[in-house]
Amino acid sequence: MVDVLDRSTPGHGFTRDHFRPALHDGFPWHRSEEPHPQTNDPELWWEEIYRLIAAAFTSVGLASADVVAHTANFREVFLDPGAWVIYDDTEEALAVLSSDGWRHVMVSNHVPELPQLVTDLGLADHFEDIVTSAAVGYEKPHPEIFRLATRGMALSQVVMVGDNPVADIAGAQAAGIAGYLVRRPHDEIAHYPTLHQLMQALDHAPSQVETPRLKKRRQAHDPNDHFRAN
Repeated sequence: MVDVLDRSTPGHGFTRDHFRPALHDGFPWHRSEEPHPQTNDPELWWEEIYRLIAAAFTSVGLASADVVAHTANFREVFLDPGAWVIYDDTEEALAVLSSDGWRHVMVSNHVPELPQLVTDLGLADHFEDIVTSAAVGYEKPHPEIFRLATRGMALSQVVMVGDNPVADIAGAQAAGIAGYLVRRPHDEIAHYPTLHQLMQALDHAPSQVETPRLKKRRQAHDPNDHFRAN
C-alpha cells in the first residue's frame, strides 16, 4: 500500500506501520479453515480484496476520492515485477536441486496472477506447477491445498520448505508431508537461515526441498512457497 502512495503521492509520510492494524484480519488467508471456491474467478477474488484495501486506506484518514483512486491502482502496483526482489540464493538452489533430480511445485497463499508474476520474474521454468490459493479456493494451512499441489506424488518423497511455521510447516505436516522452516527463527522448530544452509544440512538427500521466497520490497504479506518431489 505504501508502494501505491509512493507512486502517486511522493512524500506522503505513511509507513507500513500505519496500515498494519487494518491488514491484520479479513483476508482469505486469515480464514484458512473456510474454503472460498465462490471467489475462484479472478475478478470476484479481487472485488473482496479491494474492499479490504479501501478500508485500510480509509483507516489512515485519506479522503474518499483518494481512497477510490489508490484502491484502483493497487492491483497494478502489486503485480509489477519491479516491486519484488528474489532472494539471492533462490535461483542457484532451484537449479542445483533440479540437476539432482528434484521436481518443483510452488504453492502459495497469493493472488490469481501468481503464475504470470513468477514468469515475469524469470522463475517459471523451474516449476512444473504453480498452485495459488486464489485460484483453488483453499488457503494454507488447509489440507486441501496441499492435496491439490501433490496430486500424483508419493508423499514420502515430497518435502515442503517455507518461512511460516503454521501455514507452511504445520500445514504440510498435517497433510503427511515433511516440512522445513527457512528464513524465520522459531523457538520450537529447527530452522535454516538460508537455502544453502538447508541444502548443506540435508546433503541433497531425498528428504530435502527448497523454496523460492519472493520478498516484497514494501508489502507486508510475503507469499511464495514450494514443494519438491524426487
